Amino acid sequence: MIVQLRLCVPAELSESVLECCLEQNGAAETAVHKGASVEPPGDVITVQIARESAEELIQRLHILKLPELGSISVSSPDLVLSARADEAEADAPGESADSVIWDEVSRQTGEDSKLTWSFLAFLIIAAQLAAIGIVTDSTIAIVGAMVVGPEFGPLAALSVGLVERKWRLVRSSCLALGVGFPVAMAVTAAAAWLSVPLGLFPADALDQGSAVEFIYHPGPYSLIVAALAGAAGMLSMISHRSSALVGVFISVTTVPAAGYVAVALVLGEYSKAAGSAMQLAVNLVGIVAAAAAVLVFYRLIGKRTPSSRRPASPPRRLGAIRRPG
Repeated sequence: MIVQLRLCVPAELSESVLECCLEQNGAAETAVHKGASVEPPGDVITVQIARESAEELIQRLHILKLPELGSISVSSPDLVLSARADEAEADAPGESADSVIWDEVSRQTGEDSKLTWSFLAFLIIAAQLAAIGIVTDSTIAIVGAMVVGPEFGPLAALSVGLVERKWRLVRSSCLALGVGFPVAMAVTAAAAWLSVPLGLFPADALDQGSAVEFIYHPGPYSLIVAALAGAAGMLSMISHRSSALVGVFISVTTVPAAGYVAVALVLGEYSKAAGSAMQLAVNLVGIVAAAAAVLVFYRLIGKRTPSSRRPASPPRRLGAIRRPG
């Protein structure tokens, strides 16, 4: 897979950045648009590079402080027809499917970690669907709640924040989860409290449901499923296989457990509420731990991947790039 880097480079960094790009193993094409950048004044450099080499180049550009003084934009062309690109991919170490651009992961999970109105809305709707599935003994509604639930975003961001020691990301993720789940559970409890006198479901609804008993009976498999789901979810984000996330959502019972706690508390089933709360905690911890383990593993194999070029370091200064008068 080829990715394209668009670099907005201040004039004083142009030659150093260009040297980094030309020296980078896995770079297929490099183009310099002299004087194309108005703010900051300087050049625009575009690089076609194998995905497995992109992280290495980006790290070198970080050493030059390009993100602070200019900018780095990363995009993935849908189709690249180039013999040079094919050769660059063959020369680059590793495989594109296993490559990780860490800034991309951090930025993506950072966006998903924020406490927003849309996040609260989706979580409340998911908890409501779960509650309906619980009182009607409908596994279809519960599966729908699992799919609608947006909680994996903050959980993935929490894993990234812990591994990369980005405490702001950790705080925003904890805020989203710490506010989102209580609010969704409170709204669900209020809806359940109003539904009983309206006759929408009987007060002994939890005694009749057999298909949803797994929600308040946490066990070893609860942790195993959560760990597998967390690992699969993080792998799908790293490898850009979003379709796998649907399976992750369906496999974990975070939102159904939250909905069950709310309904059980309203109906006075405190032991079942406690079991559901434990199920929720097991799922949250298992997902975060497994996702973090995947990130640590990719960190380790990334450091061991051989490279044919020199170690990343600030490049020497060359003669000034001749600029148009």
